[in-house]
Amino acid sequence: MLLGELTMTEFRKALRRTKTVIMPLGTVEAHGSHLPLNTDTLIIRELVKKVADRTGTFMLPPLQYGVCTSTSAHPGTIGITTSTLKSILMDVVRDAFGKGLCNFILVSGHAGGLHISAMRDASETLVRELKGVRIGAFSIYEVLGKEVAAIAETKNDSHAGELETSLVLHLAPRLVKGRAKEEYPAFPKPFAVSDKLRCWPGAVWGNPAKASAEKGEKLFDLMAEKLSELVRKVEKVRT
Repeated sequence: MLLGELTMTEFRKALRRTKTVIMPLGTVEAHGSHLPLNTDTLIIRELVKKVADRTGTFMLPPLQYGVCTSTSAHPGTIGITTSTLKSILMDVVRDAFGKGLCNFILVSGHAGGLHISAMRDASETLVRELKGVRIGAFSIYEVLGKEVAAIAETKNDSHAGELETSLVLHLAPRLVKGRAKEEYPAFPKPFAVSDKLRCWPGAVWGNPAKASAEKGEKLFDLMAEKLSELVRKVEKVRT
């Protein structure tokens, strides 16, 4: 159920059937020269729609903006700070909890370290504050497991590479503009750098040339299966 499209009467009735809600988190972020800036949001929005329908749970409207560190200097990236992300999540969950929802799945299509850290920081604070609340906060890519190896040919594939390109080819092929070249970032870890474009000019981590809509469909189905499992588990978690 798309919560934002329900009337208040419909919401009240639906609350009798479920108190579980999924919140998708995305970004406006550079994804090579071939994928749209809303790639993360597109993927996670369509995934959560499918899973909410399958499990009979609520879906909140996607949060479009996220914490983008490695791509912060790339054209088109528009990010927010970790403190802003944490504050938004805390406000949304608190208010939704006050309206009767108590099981929250915060799932991100973006896997940036600081972004995920802010999500978890918010959930840790909320679970101590709100009696009876259950919260999961994670990137969808964290929960896929070894099954991904049977789909992807590219080792160490990540951002705008084989997997994300395949997903967009499956979900919205018209938005894929050719293929960017294979690339991997060259950040001098563990050091922070100010000139991120020098270290990662193309914003690609992997090989988009190996992408296909067929791979995207298989990966999307795997993601839906894993997320559905977590939605079913959230009501049984002890906090």
